[in-house]
Amino acid sequence: MSENQAIEEFYTENRTFPPRETFTSNALLTDPQIYNEASEDYESFWAKQARELLTWHKDFTNTLEWNLPYAKWFSDGELNISYNCLDRHIENGKGSKVAYHWEGEPGDTKTITYQELLDEVSKFANVLKEFGLKRNDTVAIYMPMVIELPIAMLACARIGVAHSVIFGGFSPDAIIDRCEDAEAKMIITADAGYRRGEPSALKVNVDTALENGAQSVETVVVVNRCDLDVNMNSGRDFWWHDVMKDAIPICHPEPMPAEQLLYLLYTSGTTAKPKGIMHTSAGYLTQVAFTHKYVFDLKPDTDVYWCAADIGWVTGHSYIVYGPLANCTTSVMYEGTPDTPRESLRNGPERSQWPKDRLWDIIERYKVTQLYTAPTAIRTFMKWGSDELSNHDLSSLRVLGTVGEPINPEAWMWYHEHVGRSNTPIVDTWWQTETGGHMITPIPGITTTKPGSACFTIPGVFAEVVDDDGNKVEQGGGYLTITHPWPSMLRGIWRDPDRYLETYWSTYEGKYFAGDGAKIDEDGYLWLLGRVDDVMNVSGHRISTAEVESALVDHPAVAEAAVVGATDETTGQSIIGYVILRGSSEESDDLRNEIREHVATKLGPIARPKAVFLVPDLPKTRSGKIMRRLLRDVAEGRNLGDTTTLADQSVVAAIQEGAQHSDEN
Repeated sequence: MSENQAIEEFYTENRTFPPRETFTSNALLTDPQIYNEASEDYESFWAKQARELLTWHKDFTNTLEWNLPYAKWFSDGELNISYNCLDRHIENGKGSKVAYHWEGEPGDTKTITYQELLDEVSKFANVLKEFGLKRNDTVAIYMPMVIELPIAMLACARIGVAHSVIFGGFSPDAIIDRCEDAEAKMIITADAGYRRGEPSALKVNVDTALENGAQSVETVVVVNRCDLDVNMNSGRDFWWHDVMKDAIPICHPEPMPAEQLLYLLYTSGTTAKPKGIMHTSAGYLTQVAFTHKYVFDLKPDTDVYWCAADIGWVTGHSYIVYGPLANCTTSVMYEGTPDTPRESLRNGPERSQWPKDRLWDIIERYKVTQLYTAPTAIRTFMKWGSDELSNHDLSSLRVLGTVGEPINPEAWMWYHEHVGRSNTPIVDTWWQTETGGHMITPIPGITTTKPGSACFTIPGVFAEVVDDDGNKVEQGGGYLTITHPWPSMLRGIWRDPDRYLETYWSTYEGKYFAGDGAKIDEDGYLWLLGRVDDVMNVSGHRISTAEVESALVDHPAVAEAAVVGATDETTGQSIIGYVILRGSSEESDDLRNEIREHVATKLGPIARPKAVFLVPDLPKTRSGKIMRRLLRDVAEGRNLGDTTTLADQSVVAAIQEGAQHSDEN
């Protein structure tokens, strides 16, 4: 078998779940004709959505200008993002409607209405102006999950300042890289944010960054979240509450060109300089408003929606801030981690004694109707067991969503059975920082779902699975490409057009290459196989880590798994599995062998792991991504390099020690 052959297909899934009549009777979309309408004339389709979902200061006449690989959508139109998210709802009598139910990790709460949010946004927009910020300037935002974060973003959008949110788990070096590339004039931060029961410092990281670089930053505005004693540099650093005290709560939204830069969001860049992904205004908001409304079947008058992500990532930009607010949604926003209960419910000083039901507690108290979370979180809940959620009333849930990586079929089934009570549609969404919004996902009132499959492209988006030569694969594994422009697509890499072309458009002529493997089954369903970097070559067979991980999690004793390909003299690469057991299972050599054979039975002997290590946890970033690079280093006995982005650096040490003493070696 050629090394250049497309990814092979091993895992099959035959379970199907059609939409229930109890759901479709009230669903927003039930007619599959919408796909035909969008296919026949996708430009007209998106023009219709842009006019129906958004309010324009000046209507557009040009729907799409496509000069591959650069797109402009609705380019001669004008609007303001902040107006679309706030003012127009108030003009329609929705000023008293709750925009966010915010909850801090300790248990403090805040509710903010659309009118109150507009007042705060207007005040901070005036603060930005007072500090000399103007259209086309850039502001960096490095904050915990507090209400001031969306306020800052919307204030920037109100006056045409681009924002660049930096995830609160990143180091001073990451702040320097991003601020220098964006030439940020201001950083908005906080003293700290609560995480896992303790303040997680932020301002000190900003101070370190500014001592060592980021010379463009002139001003730092600091939210006092945790009452920490922080250094305040006179003339540079200002408290949020001080600058807001006398700010005027009126700031007229400035009409912006449709292609006005809304934000830069940097990809993490573990091996190279981070890429500043550019998202502009009208096309971006059209697609995120459309997908948020129809993928989650949103009923803004009655729903309480919760995306349990962090705004530091694109998921939070699109589905905590811009999409929900454009649709006049009431959302939940939570500061902390799912295994940290409210202070009043913490049973003793040891975390091991604390309940792990914070998510279910929040869903019950706020009567959440849509939950949008990551497969990593779901597999963690599986590990903890279903007892935590059985004590809570989750009957308010109408739609469940997943985001961030492919979901294993068994994790999908656990989510379906235990969280959805076998009665709630699941929308498994594929998209990227670069795509801006959902690209492949079920529509809950239309799509018959398969566990583990993102199913089909949304109306108006076109994908192909291709082989190494770029030929379309009708059935089987290959590489995921997008063949037509879409409204929320990235407009390039900030100040690096050559890298934009090279990264996304050079692999397959005329097609956007997402960097993900995928397969298409006999029914036309799309299955994401993870990053191409995570494909293993075992004796000439190209095997996706995602498929082997799904087979591992399919074993009843396994809660979560990660797979890497380690260098092997005989086979090129061998499959190494790292497995977390469910709470009731006990380690043994017999169990390890049983798990290996289970994979061989499920996928075939070629996919049998050479070794399975039973581990207490997996190395994850604070965003929940498994760092397979570190697992590969452990498997091959290399030094681990930089581990600063890990949520818990002790995890790797424990895995290393276990591997050294294992009879698998």
